[in-house]
Amino acid sequence: MEFLFNPICRKGTKARRFKLLSLLSILFFLFSFLSFSQEKPKDSTKVTQLDDVLVSAVRVTTKTPVSFSNLTKKDFQFRNLGQDVPILMNFMPSVVTTSDAGNGVGYTGIRVRGSDATRVNVTINGIPFNDAEGSGSYFVDLPDLASSVESLQLQRGVGTSTNGAGAFGASLNMLTDSYSKKSFGEISNSGGSFNTRKSTVKFSTGMMNDHFEIAGRLSQIKSNGYIDRGSSDLKSYFLQGTYVGKTTIIKALAFGGTEKTYQSWNGIDGETINSDRTFNSAGIFTDEFGNTRFYNNETDNYQQDHYQLHWNEKATSYWNTNLAVHYTKGKGYYENYKEDADFTKYGLTPIAGQTTTDLIRQKWLDNDFYGTTFSANYKKDKIDFIFGGAYNQYNGKHFGKVIWSRYASTSELGDHYYDNYGNKNDGNVFAKVNYQLTTKWSLYGDLQYRQVQYQANGVAAGLVNDTFHFFNPKAGLNYALNAKNILYFSYARANREPNRTDYEGGTVKPEKLNDYELGWRFTTEKVKWNTNIYYMAYKDQLILTGNLDAVGNPIRSNSEKSYRLGLEVDATIALSKQVSIRPNVTLSQNKNVDLNIDGVGFGNKNIAYSPSVVAGNIFVYQPTNGLQIAVASKFVGDQYLNNIELKDAKLPNYFVNDLNVSYPIYPKSIFKSIVFTGLCNNIMSKKYSSNGYMYDIYPYYYPQAGRNFLIGMTLKF
Repeated sequence: MEFLFNPICRKGTKARRFKLLSLLSILFFLFSFLSFSQEKPKDSTKVTQLDDVLVSAVRVTTKTPVSFSNLTKKDFQFRNLGQDVPILMNFMPSVVTTSDAGNGVGYTGIRVRGSDATRVNVTINGIPFNDAEGSGSYFVDLPDLASSVESLQLQRGVGTSTNGAGAFGASLNMLTDSYSKKSFGEISNSGGSFNTRKSTVKFSTGMMNDHFEIAGRLSQIKSNGYIDRGSSDLKSYFLQGTYVGKTTIIKALAFGGTEKTYQSWNGIDGETINSDRTFNSAGIFTDEFGNTRFYNNETDNYQQDHYQLHWNEKATSYWNTNLAVHYTKGKGYYENYKEDADFTKYGLTPIAGQTTTDLIRQKWLDNDFYGTTFSANYKKDKIDFIFGGAYNQYNGKHFGKVIWSRYASTSELGDHYYDNYGNKNDGNVFAKVNYQLTTKWSLYGDLQYRQVQYQANGVAAGLVNDTFHFFNPKAGLNYALNAKNILYFSYARANREPNRTDYEGGTVKPEKLNDYELGWRFTTEKVKWNTNIYYMAYKDQLILTGNLDAVGNPIRSNSEKSYRLGLEVDATIALSKQVSIRPNVTLSQNKNVDLNIDGVGFGNKNIAYSPSVVAGNIFVYQPTNGLQIAVASKFVGDQYLNNIELKDAKLPNYFVNDLNVSYPIYPKSIFKSIVFTGLCNNIMSKKYSSNGYMYDIYPYYYPQAGRNFLIGMTLKF
């Protein structure tokens, strides 16, 4: 999160031409809606749920030539004991997850096909979730979001057109809970190693007067973390009201969270990790008597609140529409102790004989993100057509405060030592179609136009005022060999703008990607098998260099030519009524071609943070009705922390296993069910690091916890 508070800010004016484009798109949508709303559905008793409407706009099915995987609430509820959303996705194909605190609570990250979180486009109910400026996704701001997620879909590669920034590694589409026809209550509590504990309360009124439902959730998660002082204090809420008519669903949602985490993003050097794996340098300072101490409030503090309003209409038997407006408020700061800080850097007047001082600073971010998304879906006979788009605006204030100084100078409480600002306008329109050419052949087409206006001050490049125009075409074919076998091929083009850290580093080139996917899907009653070959050819890819800037931001640079070539295989196989397995493996080659750094040629080198082997498996055994025992395994191959394959910059491979047990009982009164769950992470107590970075030529690592436990109980009534 630190780079969110980087003192790089932007100030912008209204994008009149782009707003006109957005307005015309919305008017077209409304005109289309009104023009066909006179026709009544043939079956007015069938109501399209929020899931169904949004699926048509942001998700794909096996009829779409795209590589994807789905997770439902049933898939992850037994592991949902306090760890973050990326950790719950750890065993999906091509996925690598990270945890700063080492136990999956607090700041976590995800990479897909070697692409980091800034290149995974995340939406919640079709609304963009990635930070508009830095492009990252911070699930720590929405702790226990998984308890309110009905399902999620991970599209690997470019995927289909959706809202938000272009996907350069994957798209993650999450749908929150649908409405419940019957009232219910649910209380969940869990706890375990590192004093980790989670409490969740959920409820639903059920359908009142056959039309209205109110549901909600409150959660709290606390953990000391595996890393020294890597603590987390997280709170979140989720509230929704739903109106259901014969052909209409209107849903209002308010959800958000607040987090306070002790900073653990410094990592640990290669020498210390061998003697003290949990050492955390954050907050370290030397007092006036020469004693080494740690500042007790070296923390990240942030609150984020989301408001969404969705109107879904089954206008006719063939038309479904969705219109949404949204607003996200984010505000917070990180606080840290600075030794021997220069007076002038913080706007302080030097005192006679004193040019530096110890001080405590806060770097603040105060932002607003709001906009609208819309889509219309026509589905009849051989054609499935979707038209949609979005317009979103981001405004952010960045400022810093000194809240304590050993030498007070002339400062006043509340003074800002920097004030920056920002503005980003982002909009797109798209059209997608699936057309059944014959009983065996179907054609997919997808066109998107996206325009981004970005204005900033406070960056190394000076005042930024850039406008990007991106055209992203996609096309593909599906061939149904028979009822069990489907072959597909697709091509997708993606373009993506630099983020603000790239501007700070002087990088201003947008990146381009041509993505080719060739796949085979095999489905029987007992076996589901997916095989996919991908070739992702990049122009000016913004690759992670492995280095961090002065305030901890990952530094990226353009690689003129690079590619990712890989084979993905995943399956679900029922070996018997009691035993099933879900293996997956990705074999890949990820290369910079003729890499040139500061005029020095390095030839073809591996792209940083891109292991050539990623594999996983979940073995499930159900000996009796209700009891489930699962062993989940994950292997991640060697990966480099920079792009020149420096020997000391290699992050070693690791293989870890988790044990998950769940058992429900069904009392005859009071409770509908009582579900007991247990999770033992890293059962072999493997010593490994899932992430790292380079400080000059020295590697730093993020060590992960050895064997650790979580147990929980859920009461449903």
